[in-house]
Amino acid sequence: MKKSSLKIVGVMAFAMVVILFMQSYPNSKTNEKENKTMKSALIVVDVQNDFCPGGTLAVPKGDEVVPIINDLMETTLKSQIDLVVFSRDYHPADCDHFKKWPPHCIQNTKGAGFHAGLRFPKGSVVISKGMDIHDDAYSAFEGCTDAGVSLEEGLKDSKIERLFVVGLATDYCVRSTVLDALSKGFEVVVVIDACRAVNLSAGDGPNAIMEMLDAGASIVHISALN
Repeated sequence: MKKSSLKIVGVMAFAMVVILFMQSYPNSKTNEKENKTMKSALIVVDVQNDFCPGGTLAVPKGDEVVPIINDLMETTLKSQIDLVVFSRDYHPADCDHFKKWPPHCIQNTKGAGFHAGLRFPKGSVVISKGMDIHDDAYSAFEGCTDAGVSLEEGLKDSKIERLFVVGLATDYCVRSTVLDALSKGFEVVVVIDACRAVNLSAGDGPNAIMEMLDAGASIVHISALN
């Protein structure tokens, strides 16, 4: 095959991927009747100082999600969500996880704290993860409250069926949380405007989005929720 033909085939293949992605990408508002009957939670994943600019493992533009998440909690999704959950990495100072990553979100340090601009509605729940020296714990479903209640237990006790997921980072903890949620039977909506990716390798963020879509998650822009 000639080089020109190969180039055409490559362009066509890329175009097909784009078309398939756009076809899978929801752009309509969630059914209004369903919004009123299905109990929902907003899961805010790891919006912590060490994952924001200036932190030891900063996600590029990670702090940009903060005002968007506040808007979701206080305006856009206020009438739809019954519970808000904030997950956090909360690692011991000496743990296996730091063989893979720079030390970050160490217990009782400023880096482990939530971003100062993040607002916490009354009744919010905090889930801590990665507290064992051997745990990576990317997924919020691997964490628990101070009282030892797992995320899954808490959601099911509250009769939650649908999760809106936002936070840091798209290609790690958001991805893992979404995939775990789907495997446990929850409906999942990822509000992509309120997520940011690490992109250690080019394409990690988009690849994570495609993986979540393929697993059954909905990916929406905040404009689709207004």
